[in-house]
Amino acid sequence: MSQQVAREGSRQRCLKLLNKSIPSLISYIRKLEAEIGHLVAKRVSEFEKINRMGNARWFSELCFCILTANSTAELGIRIQKEIGSGFLYMEREKLEGFLKNFGHRFWRKRAEFIVNARRFSSIKDVVEPIARRNPMEAREWIVRNVKGLGYKEASHFLRNVGYFDLAILDRHILAVMHEYGVLGNLPKSLSRRKYLEIERKFLELSEMLSMNPGILDLYLWYMRTGKVLK
Repeated sequence: MSQQVAREGSRQRCLKLLNKSIPSLISYIRKLEAEIGHLVAKRVSEFEKINRMGNARWFSELCFCILTANSTAELGIRIQKEIGSGFLYMEREKLEGFLKNFGHRFWRKRAEFIVNARRFSSIKDVVEPIARRNPMEAREWIVRNVKGLGYKEASHFLRNVGYFDLAILDRHILAVMHEYGVLGNLPKSLSRRKYLEIERKFLELSEMLSMNPGILDLYLWYMRTGKVLK
């Protein structure tokens, strides 16, 4: 029993030490605001512009987020630029070859997901009314209906079409949260329950900074990559 108490005391002391790092994270983000705030503002403006576009542009962004799952944003951006409107009409076999030639690890599965997603080619018409009312409800709809998108990817999509209220919990964001004590342990996987639990911590941090979660994401992502991407 005494060993258990000792372990718990040690754990609490470690948590206190970790939490002392949160003010330094806030201070660092404020510093980044002065240094790269103009780049973040430009990216946010792009998201807001996409929000005003039509179904085809929203569907392209949906496919981009399908491609980034277990891959990289850089590769997704290159494929998206090259393929253009092909997400909507390219035959599956041709799409598979295209993704394979670009070096996507999961070229066959991602092509399958994109082809399946075409039944939601009018994705803006479906998602926008829900997202305006409640972005979390819109995310739930996407996760339930669009094969290949989990909570991270659905949150990513909604941010990229102009909804900034959700956390995009990729490995870079989780690493920063852990490093600065916002997150005690790095999860091995993210169930729905675990995602929402960590998201609450992220939202608390965004409230401390008076910054929308989808915008805070850009700063934390920059801290790990040195880039401000979508």
